[in-house]
Amino acid sequence: MPFHIVLVNPEIPANTGNIARTCAATGTHLHLVRPLGFSTDDRVLKRAGLDYWYAVNITYYDSFEEVEAAFPEGRFFFTSTRATKRYSDFAFRDGDLFVFGKETKGLPQEMLDRHPETCMRLPMTDKVRSLNLANTAAIVVYEALKQNGFPELDVGSGAPLHE
Repeated sequence: MPFHIVLVNPEIPANTGNIARTCAATGTHLHLVRPLGFSTDDRVLKRAGLDYWYAVNITYYDSFEEVEAAFPEGRFFFTSTRATKRYSDFAFRDGDLFVFGKETKGLPQEMLDRHPETCMRLPMTDKVRSLNLANTAAIVVYEALKQNGFPELDVGSGAPLHE
């Protein structure tokens, strides 16, 4: 079962495109919760995802409650700069869902308050408010994959490290 990245009201198409590319590379399912701050026809979104859109398993929702209803037994982990536990404090397993908020405000406080035991942050200095959304999503999903032995990833594909 794949991991899942859930973006709640993403605003910046380049971030979503980069996250889609990470999802394609890792077999992670992408879930987008409307409203989105851009059109899915956006040129920047498509450019950031390159020509990997065919490999992205993507589902759209009109609310986060729809995501929860689709995964009634799901383990949801919520990212926030306001969380006290580090992402590395958790033991992730196949099928976990990683939830990220909009770039300017993060996740709603009431959502975090409903799930305090699974809120996590990435350590950083006090010089910035937050890390880039696409970077944060990649760090979290790769930690989950590492913890689970990088299941089903073709590590030796011969592809260049950077494009």
